[in-house]
Amino acid sequence: MQKKRKLFLLLISFIFSFGSLQSQLTSVESFCLDDQELQLAALINNFRVQNDLPPIALSRSLSYVAKTHVYDLQLNKQDTSICNAHSWSNKGKWKSCCFNSYVVNNNCMWDKPKELTPYIYRGYEMVFNEEGIVQVDSVFYLWKTAYEAVDMLLSRNQHSDKKWLAMGVGVSENYVSVWFGQRPDPTEKLISCKEALRNNVSNSESESLQQLNISGQTAKYYLIYGSFNTRSDAEEAVKRYKKSGLQQVSILQKDGRFRVAIDAHNNLKDAMKSKEKLHNQYPEAWIYKD
Repeated sequence: MQKKRKLFLLLISFIFSFGSLQSQLTSVESFCLDDQELQLAALINNFRVQNDLPPIALSRSLSYVAKTHVYDLQLNKQDTSICNAHSWSNKGKWKSCCFNSYVVNNNCMWDKPKELTPYIYRGYEMVFNEEGIVQVDSVFYLWKTAYEAVDMLLSRNQHSDKKWLAMGVGVSENYVSVWFGQRPDPTEKLISCKEALRNNVSNSESESLQQLNISGQTAKYYLIYGSFNTRSDAEEAVKRYKKSGLQQVSILQKDGRFRVAIDAHNNLKDAMKSKEKLHNQYPEAWIYKD
């Protein structure tokens, strides 16, 4: 059966169609991009250069918004009923809204950068949904064959009055979100998560990074209940959680933070089941993908 794919674009005058998720991300100031997100940004900018347009600067703020949105879509699935993928749930520190062909609340999207980051200007979003695991090269190939997407990426036709000066990228298991802005992002230059790790963790600390091992494989989805500035604070939290009966507690040291994982799984579905099971005792636990 052919996989269902959805592409959504929202601009000024048209639409094509577990808890606080904002806490699942690091702060805007320490936010970084993973390899898939960097790959998609490079594909977009190479496409622009091939069409005699300048590359768009990667924005830390807009990427933070994009990542927050794909996490919201991934976990809360607000696009599965009457709302499309530009919608935001009521389960985070943002203004919720539902987009469909009858209810168009443009300001809800435009204002998300202002709500979540220091970027005070309007943002414009492209959203992609894939039933299978997202492969960014396939997503980009689809966009290149959709005139609505090409017009937005290259500022053509309906978008010819827009000069993109900032771009943010977010990728989750089944969603891709790309945000564009017409003003530069005032925050610091966005870097890769690998570079952030090199900058913040010494070689000895990196070697001592604790990760859970499940059936001989490194766990990818962690249930986090606490993020600390120092290892000593994290170790104290580990002691408390173990005393409460939790067996698989570990410290994840990454991006200059010490996160305490109270469970870990190889896939998102099992991690979400674990979060639901532990919700009464640990209501603020959130899922971290590594």
